[in-house]
Amino acid sequence: IVTGVQTCALPICPLAGSVFKLKVKVGDHVETNQEVAIIEALKMENPVVAPCAGTVNSIAVKETDTVVDGQTLMTIA
Repeated sequence: IVTGVQTCALPICPLAGSVFKLKVKVGDHVETNQEVAIIEALKMENPVVAPCAGTVNSIAVKETDTVVDGQTLMTIA
Protein backbone atom coordinates (compact mmCIF):
# COMPACT_ATOMS: atom_id res chain seq x y z
CA ILE A 1 0.00 0.00 0.00
CA VAL A 2 1.36 3.39 -0.99
CA THR A 3 0.43 6.13 1.44
CA GLY A 4 0.27 9.82 0.67
CA VAL A 5 -0.42 9.29 -3.05
CA GLN A 6 -3.97 9.14 -4.34
CA THR A 7 -4.20 7.42 -7.70
CA CYS A 8 -7.09 8.82 -9.66
CA ALA A 9 -6.62 6.81 -12.81
CA LEU A 10 -4.76 4.11 -14.64
CA PRO A 11 -5.07 4.73 -18.39
CA ILE A 12 -5.38 1.31 -19.96
CA CYS A 13 -4.79 0.00 -23.44
CA PRO A 14 -8.08 -0.17 -25.37
CA LEU A 15 -6.88 -3.01 -27.67
CA ALA A 16 -3.86 -5.13 -28.47
CA GLY A 17 -1.21 -3.46 -30.60
CA SER A 18 1.97 -1.46 -30.15
CA VAL A 19 2.72 1.85 -28.49
CA PHE A 20 3.11 4.20 -31.44
CA LYS A 21 3.65 7.41 -29.45
CA LEU A 22 3.69 8.55 -25.83
CA LYS A 23 2.47 12.13 -25.65
CA VAL A 24 3.36 12.77 -21.99
CA LYS A 25 6.26 12.12 -19.64
CA VAL A 26 6.55 11.56 -15.90
CA GLY A 27 5.79 14.78 -14.06
CA ASP A 28 3.52 16.23 -16.76
CA HIS A 29 0.15 17.59 -15.69
CA VAL A 30 -2.74 16.25 -17.75
CA GLU A 31 -6.39 17.22 -18.05
CA THR A 32 -9.39 14.90 -18.28
CA ASN A 33 -9.73 13.49 -21.82
CA GLN A 34 -6.28 14.74 -22.86
CA GLU A 35 -4.59 12.36 -25.30
CA VAL A 36 -1.68 10.68 -23.49
CA ALA A 37 -0.68 7.93 -25.92
CA ILE A 38 -1.40 6.45 -29.34
CA ILE A 39 -1.72 2.71 -29.85
CA GLU A 40 -1.24 1.32 -33.35
CA ALA A 41 -3.37 -1.70 -34.18
CA LEU A 42 -4.37 -3.05 -37.58
CA LYS A 43 -2.57 -0.12 -39.27
CA MET A 44 -4.83 2.35 -37.41
CA GLU A 45 -3.81 4.86 -34.75
CA ASN A 46 -6.01 4.67 -31.64
CA PRO A 47 -5.79 7.45 -29.04
CA VAL A 48 -5.66 6.76 -25.30
CA VAL A 49 -6.97 9.61 -23.15
CA ALA A 50 -6.53 10.49 -19.50
CA PRO A 51 -9.64 9.52 -17.52
CA CYS A 52 -8.99 12.34 -15.02
CA ALA A 53 -6.86 15.41 -14.41
CA GLY A 54 -3.64 14.98 -12.46
CA THR A 55 0.10 14.43 -12.71
CA VAL A 56 1.71 11.49 -14.52
CA ASN A 57 3.46 9.52 -11.76
CA SER A 58 4.84 6.63 -13.79
CA ILE A 59 4.77 5.19 -17.30
CA ALA A 60 4.81 1.41 -17.60
CA VAL A 61 5.54 1.19 -21.35
CA LYS A 62 7.81 2.74 -23.94
CA GLU A 63 7.30 3.52 -27.60
CA THR A 64 7.32 0.39 -29.82
CA ASP A 65 6.32 -1.90 -26.91
CA THR A 66 3.70 -4.52 -27.70
CA VAL A 67 0.66 -4.12 -25.43
CA VAL A 68 -2.48 -6.14 -24.77
CA ASP A 69 -6.10 -5.17 -24.23
CA GLY A 70 -6.56 -3.90 -20.65
CA GLN A 71 -2.85 -3.37 -19.92
CA THR A 72 -2.03 -0.42 -17.65
CA LEU A 73 0.00 2.17 -19.54
CA MET A 74 0.68 4.74 -16.81
CA THR A 75 -0.52 6.07 -13.47
CA ILE A 76 -2.03 9.51 -12.94
CA ALA A 77 -2.52 10.95 -9.48
